[in-house]
Amino acid sequence: MVDVGAKEVTRRTARARAVVDFPVEVLKQLLEPGNGQELIGPKGPVFATAVVAGIQAVKRTWELIPLCHPLPIDGVGLTCSVVSGHEVEIVCTVKTTHKTGVEMEALTGASVAALTIYDMTKALSHATVIRSVELVAKAGGKSELGEALP
Repeated sequence: MVDVGAKEVTRRTARARAVVDFPVEVLKQLLEPGNGQELIGPKGPVFATAVVAGIQAVKRTWELIPLCHPLPIDGVGLTCSVVSGHEVEIVCTVKTTHKTGVEMEALTGASVAALTIYDMTKALSHATVIRSVELVAKAGGKSELGEALP
């Protein structure tokens, strides 16, 4: 592991994004009237389950990714939303006050939420694709990336 002992403790935030691409007919089927933006699949509420899974993954990143430091997580914001007739976007924002950043935690949260969405809907189609997972912003520490973060 990288020695972070000499680094300064600062407020650190990272935001990651994942996109799940559905066949149009599958997304229409999941968007039942009266459910708002929640998708209801054969296993139940898709977004609610993905949010819980993503948050759990953030908190356990150090167990999943070799050589990641275990970090005290100050907060996690994870949202899932339909952004087109065939796409769902997951945004995971993670905050800590520590000597190292939370980029891997944000990426892991978005990834596991996307995998959960796939799992919750795979009975309807295996043509669903997790198209991208990317770090879109980070703040704190010695480098910044992307939009301003609180």
